[in-house]
Amino acid sequence: TVAIAGNGRGALAMLAEQFFDLILMDVQMPEMDGFEATSLIRQNGRGTARHIPIIAMTAHAMAGDRDRCIEAGMDSYISKPVATSNLLDLVAQHADENQRRVAGRI
Repeated sequence: TVAIAGNGRGALAMLAEQFFDLILMDVQMPEMDGFEATSLIRQNGRGTARHIPIIAMTAHAMAGDRDRCIEAGMDSYISKPVATSNLLDLVAQHADENQRRVAGRI
């Protein structure tokens, strides 16, 4: 099931209501960008056993943009325009990691 938030504030509000297996985080959003939203998600998740993978989605494809996303707390990075196969590979990778984490193998 997919849920869509129009900005970082909306994403945080949705996370307060339900758990998500994965977040596709746009870096450039109105009101609250993806970096600030990710920071707050990570702060709110401290001390819990659950880790929600966050995949940065951005048109920023310059040298260093990926590192900036990872340093901000995002788990992966994909640049726009998004190739469907690359996105599906990242989603599958994080689904596998989640299954191993739940099973206690990570």
